[in-house]
Amino acid sequence: MSITLKMKNIRKQFPGVIALDGVNIELLKGSVLALLGENGAGKSTLMKILAGVCPQDEGVIEIFGKEVKIDNVNVAKTNGISIIFQELSLSDNLTIAENIYANKEPTKYGLIDDKKLNEECKNYLVSLGIEMDPKILVSNLSIAQKQLVEIAKGLVTNPKIIIMDEPTSALSNKETELLFNIINKLKNEGKSIIYISHRMEELFKIADFVTVLRDGKYINTVKISDTSVDELISMMVGRDMLEIYPKRDFNYQDNDVVLELKNLTKKDYYHNISLALKKGEILGMYGLMGSGRTEIVKGIFGILKKDSGEIFIENQKVEINSSKDAINCGIAFVTENRKEEGLVLTSSVAENISSVRIESIINKFGFLSYQKETNLANHYIKKLNIKTPNFEQIVNNLSGGNQQKVVLSKWFEIKPKILILDEPTRGIDVGAKFEIYKFINELSKSGVGIILISSELPEVLNMADKILVINDKKVITKLDADKTNQEEIMTYITNKKEVNL
Repeated sequence: MSITLKMKNIRKQFPGVIALDGVNIELLKGSVLALLGENGAGKSTLMKILAGVCPQDEGVIEIFGKEVKIDNVNVAKTNGISIIFQELSLSDNLTIAENIYANKEPTKYGLIDDKKLNEECKNYLVSLGIEMDPKILVSNLSIAQKQLVEIAKGLVTNPKIIIMDEPTSALSNKETELLFNIINKLKNEGKSIIYISHRMEELFKIADFVTVLRDGKYINTVKISDTSVDELISMMVGRDMLEIYPKRDFNYQDNDVVLELKNLTKKDYYHNISLALKKGEILGMYGLMGSGRTEIVKGIFGILKKDSGEIFIENQKVEINSSKDAINCGIAFVTENRKEEGLVLTSSVAENISSVRIESIINKFGFLSYQKETNLANHYIKKLNIKTPNFEQIVNNLSGGNQQKVVLSKWFEIKPKILILDEPTRGIDVGAKFEIYKFINELSKSGVGIILISSELPEVLNMADKILVINDKKVITKLDADKTNQEEIMTYITNKKEVNL
């Protein structure tokens, strides 16, 4: 195979941190190179340099043996480079077609030809195996559908080098398989792909080589066929991790119900949902995208208010008509979209952590206490090992894993009775996952009842006590996590087999 891309001795420094320190990667034509490393290892910075989003301080980039200077996005595009970001860059007020063909729309008499635009987009989506109406507004799509549109948008220019940053983080198994088919098609066409993912099983399905970064430094490149998950994890974190999921040394309080739902229903969103969550229990929810799992917990939290049914907290019936009501009842909710729903990206770590309980940092004169806010932030920075230069750092400058720790810190401060976690480890490396898992276990040991939603079935199986399987916006069965497996759960989902709960 010929060499498509070389990045040699790349260095990049930001105020207070060296993001990249002499990093090298090599990408072969018609191959997939997985780029692996913990959050903050420098993966995204390296790819932003390649995509022209930010310049390197030192180092050389060669494409097809020719040195190039990529100092802006247009230069990257001219050199056949396209990046599909983990964070969506779509315009909600535009249609699928308008997003995919932005600034490339077909025209007629100097005006955009909407009919031709939609026809071209429809044919293009079909060629990728994506079944969507190009005339639908992006605001009406699920996160998974938006991710597919983002992928299609990144490929429409027929690039030679494609960067995929956590492309499956919002995709179900079915949609992930669709993406893998697209990747294999691109490889057969001679395209070269840099693939960033924390899902190890994916890498062994599609990658040819793996390059590992740690703390901004190049560690090694290996053939995927010559390595193992344990070896890759060791290279990533600089130590052996014998257990990805920490062991729990306690049992939940079986007779002490903290949350009970009776026939909770909201038309078109969730139907006849009944469950009982015990103190200290981790209750997993698993279902494919669109199954209704997120809508159910939004109903509990008052975002999608129920039409009928009852909610009980510690055996007392409550009415939850808003998020404020839920918080007052002791419910915390870590949403699946931390960027849009969990954080104020332009505010500091300290400001985000104190945002849910402002009253905890008010002084006796009724003003915000800088010292109280500082102490609170430093407490959680230490407790959750948040990697940040200081508490004043703007949250948008943190890695995804550290942003998620800030979200968790914010909610822990209300000392919840019930904690809802919707995709708490999406886009987070194995080291950060382990730390979050340990903290989840600590909370459950203290008596907090936890609802855990995840698209990663191994995560649900290894972290939960019980698992509710969700399909068609209702609960179809309840299983003991230690007595079931992935095959049984998927059989329930695909057969839509109901049982008496």
